[in-house]
Amino acid sequence: MGIDKARAEIERLREEIRHHDYCYYVLSQPEVSDREYDGLMLRLKRLEEEFPVLVTLDSPTQRVSGAVHEGFKTVRHRQKMLSLDNVYSFPELKDWAERVCKGLSLNEPVEYVVELKIDGLSANLTYQDGVLTVGSTRGDGEMGEDVTINLRTIRAIPLRLKSDNPPKFIEVRGEVYLEIKDFNQINKERQKQGEALFANPRNAASGSLKLLDARITAGRKLKFFTHSMGELEGAEFSTHWEFLAAMKESGLRVNPENRLCKDLGGVFKFCAFWEKARPKLGYQIDGVAVKVNSLKQQHRLGSTLKSPRWAVAYKFPAHQVTTRLKDIIVSVGRTGVITPVADLEPVECAGVVISRATLHNFDEIRRLGIKIGDRVILERAGEVIPKIIKVVDSTRSGKERVFQTPRNCPACDSEIVKEKEEEVAYRCGNPLCAAQLEKGLTHFAGRSCMDIEGLGEKIVRQLIEKELVRDFADVYYLKKEQLLKLEFFKDKKADNLLMAIEKSKTRPLGRLIYGLGIRHVGEKAAYILAQRFKSLDKIVSLKKEDLDAVYEVGPAISGSLAAFFAQKPVKELIKKLKEAGVNIKEAGEGLIRTPLAGKTIVFTGGLESLSRRQAEDLARKAGGSPGSAVSKNTDFLVAGKNPGSKYDQALKSGVKIISEAEFRGMLK
Repeated sequence: MGIDKARAEIERLREEIRHHDYCYYVLSQPEVSDREYDGLMLRLKRLEEEFPVLVTLDSPTQRVSGAVHEGFKTVRHRQKMLSLDNVYSFPELKDWAERVCKGLSLNEPVEYVVELKIDGLSANLTYQDGVLTVGSTRGDGEMGEDVTINLRTIRAIPLRLKSDNPPKFIEVRGEVYLEIKDFNQINKERQKQGEALFANPRNAASGSLKLLDARITAGRKLKFFTHSMGELEGAEFSTHWEFLAAMKESGLRVNPENRLCKDLGGVFKFCAFWEKARPKLGYQIDGVAVKVNSLKQQHRLGSTLKSPRWAVAYKFPAHQVTTRLKDIIVSVGRTGVITPVADLEPVECAGVVISRATLHNFDEIRRLGIKIGDRVILERAGEVIPKIIKVVDSTRSGKERVFQTPRNCPACDSEIVKEKEEEVAYRCGNPLCAAQLEKGLTHFAGRSCMDIEGLGEKIVRQLIEKELVRDFADVYYLKKEQLLKLEFFKDKKADNLLMAIEKSKTRPLGRLIYGLGIRHVGEKAAYILAQRFKSLDKIVSLKKEDLDAVYEVGPAISGSLAAFFAQKPVKELIKKLKEAGVNIKEAGEGLIRTPLAGKTIVFTGGLESLSRRQAEDLARKAGGSPGSAVSKNTDFLVAGKNPGSKYDQALKSGVKIISEAEFRGMLK
């Protein structure tokens, strides 16, 4: 067969396979048997093997990679992935709808689209000219993990849109999830192999999507429902309902239970129906997403920093069950807080087997009057977080035991104390506590701190388990041969991590201070301290009364700083960081005189060339003070794409509104 004939036959087979994928995975109406489908796929594979030059990324044969990859890089979403605000009752839902009407016009009709809120993992699919190019997790809303290789294994996600005239560019958002039967099967297999069981379908879906071996992901039977849109170029939609219909026609899976409601009464009926009917579904939901249908109205309503004003999540009431409390165990958090956790007899609640629940703090144990061995009522709030709400004391036999608050840390045996009598939290004061180190080092390496790419939770855990790090500074003394002994590490990954560690030595002082995880010292306070005192040595030498004199610091921060730097292990840690060459000064990066000096700057909408964090950092370096809301003290509002209510507030208040380009010009 010649190459031209092969090309035509390959394209015919691809189109036929895509059609059958659409019928099976999107419409649930297969037109051929599994055997016939497998025959088409086998024919395509053999032709592509014979003519490898004709293989393309969007071919159905290219869904699963044959290799284990080393890790996931990060990718920036063109349009931020916002999260929905929650309401928990019909009166709260009505209040939200009234706010929508006020944001538009009292007499303006509003339609709503209602969608089942799938309990899964959000994902962003980028299609360019109809071809899937990137797939990522939501991440922090601005940046997510590039999991394209794993998303390609999901048959409900087309590698090429089923459209003759696809958008030039579109971000399709949706939910990756597992059906309950598939979740149960995965846990059965893990139990046979002696592996830890997944807590619920959402955790299993999340873990499956982030596996380093796409072949395992492909076997997990992940599903996908499209629910929203990000950036769009080369196409137009007037309503959200129209967008969903277009995506279904393009080969993406859209939930058939979605409904278009002409008024709020229809929304209430939909929510009430599914609140009772959800056990009939083959997957888990935790509520209903309610969205304004008109895209023009959505644009006018805008968004807050975290959530759109034109959509809300109506969360179903929590499920309740009873079970027995077997024991109370304690865990240690990043800042040393000791938290009690209930060890329960496993019980099913909303389709999920629960064996652990939070008790928040030791005062909560006393408030509830809980004893080990008690029968307790367990609530799964929002179908996610299980907690004990009541003791069934009528079932007590007299064999129950009173829980004694521990005197020592379960991880390092150091004494645990309350810093103030009025506080409820007990803490381990040892900064080298192993339990604190794992969470603390993950924070230290995070993007907003030292930004050590590749040093995530799993790597940190291995480093601690193999005793390669005993404090934050030990990261800077790691050798390549040590990293190569870790799981999944090869030459390139080891080199990349070492380069990231070396690069982190140049981070500004404020990010180092924030990374140390000092109680009460957040990102803003760390920046102010760095700008005010210019060096870590200076800050360490200050007394509490010196810190109290700084207006922005306050007694809680000053007391925490003084106590932290007074500890001998902390002094040793700082000495090691300095010897490793980590920057402990502002390095000439202090405030510069610009038109923004002394001014309060607020940002709204999407910026073209900067993330919100980058813009705020630049404003601080220019002597300005970033604000979160428009007020009479605001000097400038920097308006990006799709500005929200801050823009309207600035117009009313007479605040000067500038563009991103004008803002960048004022930095010089």
